[in-house]
Amino acid sequence: MLPKKIETALNNQINQEANASYFYLSMASWCEYEGLNGAAKFLYIQSEEERGHMLKIFRYINEAGGHAITPVIKKFPAKYKSISDVFEKSLMQEISNTKSINSLVESCLNEKDYSTFHFLQWYVAEQHEEEMTFKNILSKIEILGSDGKGIYMIDKAIGKMVDEESN
Repeated sequence: MLPKKIETALNNQINQEANASYFYLSMASWCEYEGLNGAAKFLYIQSEEERGHMLKIFRYINEAGGHAITPVIKKFPAKYKSISDVFEKSLMQEISNTKSINSLVESCLNEKDYSTFHFLQWYVAEQHEEEMTFKNILSKIEILGSDGKGIYMIDKAIGKMVDEESN
């Protein structure tokens, strides 16, 4: 049986993942509106991934004898300052997700809930990968600059990353 404290923490993580999904969706829309189609494609995929992460936790809670609760979604900005702003905020979102997952893992150990601890190991690895991806994109933005040509090259590079990952 899922400990009540862990059930509550997992339901909080559902909110975290769902809100991340909608945050990325708002960014994808802005990028698409601005003609940054590579970044938009990447962020639409990120949004779907976060929704998938949420559903995985949702199902786990119910399978483990708890009760998953549908998330409350915040309102996110419709506009961003720049592509750099989008990816800086994205990295902060992933760092927040990582802290939340790490806190969940610690709670599982404290509660001796080794089943949920094991379940969360995938999320620990996933968060490492996500943070590295966003740091990599921000490095490219810094290297290429934010003038017209730099933004064009960044957008193409991000779109290429998506294409390579889907192969």
